[in-house]
Amino acid sequence: MFCPKCDSLLIAKKKGGKNVLSCSCGYSSKDTEDIVIKEENKEDNKIEVVDKKIETLPKTEEECKKCKNKEAYFWLVQTRAGDEAETRFFRCTKCEHTWRAYS
Repeated sequence: MFCPKCDSLLIAKKKGGKNVLSCSCGYSSKDTEDIVIKEENKEDNKIEVVDKKIETLPKTEEECKKCKNKEAYFWLVQTRAGDEAETRFFRCTKCEHTWRAYS
């Protein structure tokens, strides 16, 4: 059901021991007929937590000063004034050491 004042979706809530439909604009329905509030937990919709970090940054050939690995992720950030070059950040694909390079 929708709010007659602002056309937003009405949310079922408990108010004074009764179930009512209310809106964020302050409207509450006077009609409390057969409003049932319930939550369902379906076992079929389980969320699997994966303990693997997925890196979406681009890779480049850059040597890590810590482990001498020759591949690193990189990204650019404008850390100084707009008329100056951006700062390049690198993260080693092997040991995850992070460093920056200025142009």
